[in-house]
This record gives sequence, structure tokens and C-alpha cells, in this order.
Amino acid sequence: MKPGSRDHRHRLLISGDELRELKRHTGSMAEAFGLDRKIENYKGTRPITLYRWDLDCLMDVIDLALRDERDYPDRSAPGYLALKSLGERLRQEYDAVYGHEKSSLSVSKAKAVGKPRKKVAVGKSAKKPDLVYQIKITLLDTHPPIWRRIQVQDCTLDKLHEHIQTAMGWTNSHLHHFRVGKQQLYGDPLLMAENFEEMEYEDSTTTRLSNILPKIGRRFRFVYEYDFGDTWQHAVLFEKNVKAEAGRKYPVCVNGARACPPEDVGGTWGYANFVKAIQDEDHERHEELLEWVGGSFDPEAFNPAASTKSMKKGLPDWRRMM
Repeated sequence: MKPGSRDHRHRLLISGDELRELKRHTGSMAEAFGLDRKIENYKGTRPITLYRWDLDCLMDVIDLALRDERDYPDRSAPGYLALKSLGERLRQEYDAVYGHEKSSLSVSKAKAVGKPRKKVAVGKSAKKPDLVYQIKITLLDTHPPIWRRIQVQDCTLDKLHEHIQTAMGWTNSHLHHFRVGKQQLYGDPLLMAENFEEMEYEDSTTTRLSNILPKIGRRFRFVYEYDFGDTWQHAVLFEKNVKAEAGRKYPVCVNGARACPPEDVGGTWGYANFVKAIQDEDHERHEELLEWVGGSFDPEAFNPAASTKSMKKGLPDWRRMM
């Protein structure tokens, strides 16, 4: 997001272990419109200028990383402690400038107590306008990042899985689950039957987006994992609520970047090698991998209209095929 002339400028020095750990997670910063490149190019020799949007994103990225035990299995490790310290510094800076907004909101609510409620005429609906969730999906550990921004109405996590599959370009050929918070997993009871109880899964076919997102509309991040062999992990970032546009049908893919990797290419490591091979005519596997992928593949190709069309079409109902 481009800052305005009146936006507060935060000048912070991030260096040493803090900067080194932060740079490990730049792939999750694509939703901040260039913050990933800004952090990657930052040398840590002088203060960096950050805006409110940047602070919001960095705090979310750090919080997600600290909760992932695969990133930091040892909570006493120097890297974990450095990133935690940075997160606390950013939070202090944020609260020092914007903390009064919470207080102002509390005062406004307090003043409203005791006021008579407006009467609603019989037969008239007091229902709020339909809201749409704007969500950013970033395929983690891809450089430059592969991402999609979608707008969807409230739905089950099982339906969100379908939206992510079609927006990204996957083929729903493997298992998946969601991880919300530190450890809570959500999955399909039929697909995850072997370890549903053992892993203490919640049912993704009955849990709705509105059940897990903050009621106050604050940005919220969780993880979607697809294909437990290739381990495609996606950061799913709820950005904001938007009012449904009259006449517009949802879901839609608003924008994004870069092509979805081919299925079964071997995860992010295998995908990086795949791209390198198909772009180098002298590579020993160049012709083999091009033939395997169907003759051509453009890593930079992306069309939001095509993704939207795929999202509206949806996936085949595999339950009816059983």
C-alpha cells in the first residue's frame, strides 16, 4: 500500500540476528506491496523507514513464524529469541503511536451505554449488508513469491480449500488441511479418517470462516497445507471485510502473481530445480522436464480472469463419485 503524505513514518534499526531471522520469512510479506524486497535489500546499517501497513504485516509474519514449530522447534534458540525480541519491539512501537485508538473506541462504547435503541419497524430487516472476505494466499518458500488475492463470501473451510485450489491452479489430487493458531488442525473427516481423532482434527466441512476469524475484523493469518509429500504450505491472510458489490458474483480472484507449480514436482526445492532446467537448453533434463510438463511452462504466467473463471467453476464433487 502506497503511504500518504500524512502517514506516520517509523524509523527503526533492525540488524544482527533480528534482521537475519526476519529475512528468512520475506516470502510471507508479498501482501505488503514490496515490503519483501525492501527487507531483502535492507543492510541494517541505518534505520529503516516503515509505515503502519508495514508494521501490521511484519507483526503478522513474525507471529506466524514463532508459532511454527517446524521453523523454531527449540524455543530457547538464539534465532527464535531474536525474532521474538524484534516482534516485541515492533509491537511497542505500534502501540506507542496507535494504541490510543483502542482507548478512543472504548470511550465511544462507554458513552453509548444507556442510550435507547432505535426501533426497527415490523417487517423491515435489520440485517447488515452482505460482507465479503478479502484473503491473500501466499505459497511459502517461493522466491519471488507465488500469490493470489481473492474475495469470497462466508463459507466452510472445506469450500475455502476449493477456492484456494482453483485460484492457485492446483488439481485437488492430494490431501490437505488447515492449521489455525499454534496447533489446531482442521480437516475433512472422510479424507483424514485414519488419524482424525489421533491428531485431534476439527471438521473443516462444518467449520466456517466466520467461526475462526476475529470478530473485530483484524487481520488474521493461518496456514493451508496441500500435498503432505511435496508439502505446499500457504499463508492464508485475512486482510479485511469489503461490502459485496451489487450485481457481482463471488468468488473472484482480484490479483496475484506467477504460475502455480506443477503437481508432484517435488515441493519448493524441486520446483526451483524444475524452473532452472526448463529455462536452460543445455541442462541435462531440459527436454525431459519440458515433455513431462506438456511442452511449455511460463513461471511468470498469471491471469486473474482465468483464476476467477476456475473459482466459479469449482471442483468436481468427489463425494458423488465414490
